[in-house]
Amino acid sequence: MRAGRLHVCRSHTPPMSVTPRWWSLSGIQELGLLGVIALLVAVLTLCGGSVSQPRKDPVTGEKYVVIKNRFLNGEQLVSLAKNTSFFAIMAIGATIIIVAGGIDLSVAGIYVLASLAGATLLNYWGPGKPAPPYWVVIPATVGLCAASGMLCGLINGLGVVGLKLHPFIITLGTMSIFRGLAFVVTKGRSIGGFNETFTTGFIDRRMAFGGEFISPVPLCILVLVGLWGTFFLARSVTGRKLHALGGNELAARYAGLAVNRLKVLTYVLAGLMAGIAAMINIGVYGSAASGDGEGYELEVIAAAVVGGASLTGGRGTALGAVLGALILRLIATGIVILDLDQKYSQIIIGLVIVIAATIDRMLASTREMRT
Repeated sequence: MRAGRLHVCRSHTPPMSVTPRWWSLSGIQELGLLGVIALLVAVLTLCGGSVSQPRKDPVTGEKYVVIKNRFLNGEQLVSLAKNTSFFAIMAIGATIIIVAGGIDLSVAGIYVLASLAGATLLNYWGPGKPAPPYWVVIPATVGLCAASGMLCGLINGLGVVGLKLHPFIITLGTMSIFRGLAFVVTKGRSIGGFNETFTTGFIDRRMAFGGEFISPVPLCILVLVGLWGTFFLARSVTGRKLHALGGNELAARYAGLAVNRLKVLTYVLAGLMAGIAAMINIGVYGSAASGDGEGYELEVIAAAVVGGASLTGGRGTALGAVLGALILRLIATGIVILDLDQKYSQIIIGLVIVIAATIDRMLASTREMRT
């Protein structure tokens, strides 16, 4: 009896696109965020009132008064842009983790440890002390801050993968550990006396623009990180794997993705973002303390969620994280300009997280009903 041959029917249907479904919606979400930003700017400009600032003519020495809008003036906008850069960079890191289906509550602890690491080195090379040339000081400080953040992120990632506990539990524990280490090492004291090559010579190098002196380096770093984050999440192979992992971890495992390795990578990258933010912080303010970044974890996660990152995983963009951080900074600035109690900022941020998560859940339910 002849053995029958098994004929395999090969389909010539073109393969499905690997572009995530959220791609067609991300542009609409970001346009909506831009609309919110425009609305906040308009409200603060119209309702903030004006302020009188004394000036002195550098030539004649004559004193005069300039009346400016409390919000729409060069000094306020420069401060807003500088403060937004810290949170936006960390929000990009948080978005990477959230896209992969994780969460990181320890970002502020990583931020403060990386700040103290860089501050210790700059203090060692401080004024009156022997120090190497600028081409050693700057890369060494940048590298130490980045390496400190990545090491903390690696600890988080290995904890999540190795202990097989929920990331919320692991990062909640490391948040306290990192904070405690920062306090123990410094004994609650701040570290200053930095090498000026890194502070005024690099990060806080200022230039005149529109009658104000601005520090363009933090914004340039934010732009570079934002461009990298956009390419990484939307265009790179690894970024698409992270979207697949966050969308359905079980399916990602069956598809042969290195799930554990990808999870660790997300925490390392988030630690790197916190290290970069810490580097900017010590460069701008010229000091670091164990109390720095108190409550930042809430605002960073809020910025990612407001920017469109889904807490259920599988969706999020770097541009959305930047716009979300800008919205929250505008709200914080508006509370000051409108002379409201500062405690309202925490209430507002909490409400923003709840509202954004609720909207995300409703959209997810709608998508499930359509499929």
